[in-house]
Amino acid sequence: MTARPPLAGVRVLDFSTLLPGPMAGLILADAGAEVIKVERPGKGEEMRSYVPRFGDTSANYAILNRGKRCIAIDLKAADAIEKLRPLIESADIVIEQFRPGVMNRLGLGYETMKEINPAIVYCAITGYGQNGPLRDEAGHDQNYLANAGLLMLGGDDAGKPVIPPGLIADIGGGSLPAVINILLALRQAEATGEGAYLDIAMTDGLLAWNWWAQAMLSTTGKVARPGGELLSGGSPRYRIYETADGRYVSAGPIEQKFWENFCAIIGLSKEMWDDSRDPASVIQAVAACIKAKDAAHWRQAFAGQDICATIALTLDEAMEHPQFSERGLFARTVTDGTAEMPALPTPLAPVFRNADPQAASAPALGEDNDEFLKQTQSGEPAE
Repeated sequence: MTARPPLAGVRVLDFSTLLPGPMAGLILADAGAEVIKVERPGKGEEMRSYVPRFGDTSANYAILNRGKRCIAIDLKAADAIEKLRPLIESADIVIEQFRPGVMNRLGLGYETMKEINPAIVYCAITGYGQNGPLRDEAGHDQNYLANAGLLMLGGDDAGKPVIPPGLIADIGGGSLPAVINILLALRQAEATGEGAYLDIAMTDGLLAWNWWAQAMLSTTGKVARPGGELLSGGSPRYRIYETADGRYVSAGPIEQKFWENFCAIIGLSKEMWDDSRDPASVIQAVAACIKAKDAAHWRQAFAGQDICATIALTLDEAMEHPQFSERGLFARTVTDGTAEMPALPTPLAPVFRNADPQAASAPALGEDNDEFLKQTQSGEPAE
């Protein structure tokens, strides 16, 4: 890591909750920004109540909010804007995640903040954006995936879509596009003195994930079938196969050289190597080969081979893998009193990520009120 983190001196005022905004804030914090979370007095944001517990707080909250600051303030209070004015004046970035119009009703919309600080970069993350017929519709990750057409690209052998293992819309459609656009706007603000309003819609951010299916639709007129295309399980070259002991082989030998190596290693009959005529039959034949041996056999057979196939790891196995240990991805830790756990790796290049072990805690609710609002953690004025 460089001696000075790239975002050192950048202040982020974060009104967001749950996952998309806090993940974006975590990435910015890992790059050196000072992130100040703004939460409601009393209980704070909802994720503080989530289980499992980690010390005195939620493990989910702690892993997303390590190393941040926190103030607790009633945004509906008549004097909220004036109390926040010094922070708005000094902030470079604002992140909020309310439904469209909420921050305006609170008197904390972009136009108000722009009058106080013309260079402010204001990022609003929502499910569907600030306009359009769906702008006020409630939703969660899989709802956004469904409306973007992405949910229907993956499915089981019967074509039924399955719940994705990761919150793709929240992170891939929300957090990451937010960070990208924040950094672009920050560069613009530094050059011109003018900030920007960023309308980040998680569903909009998912549309790029449909790239191959969109290309297929635009050129052939065919809608991709869940579980039926090259990258959605319709090809024997891109499938998940079960082993004899109930583990799984993630096989992706799409290119011909990888496919031929893969077929030879698993012992597939030579007449089945041509998968262009009857892909379904080849899938069954490959599945039978993989099912005949356990994961240990295939792990050894695949080792050092050019075949794009691997045993699917559980999370605990992945976290202990020497690949990630050598790259220092879990070197940081989150602490809470005597409790400690590995910190969540953020997608920063190693040059911007501290490779040395560094413990950080998530902030207690309102712990920085006295510094930033001249108040106690309870929300009462300091004596």
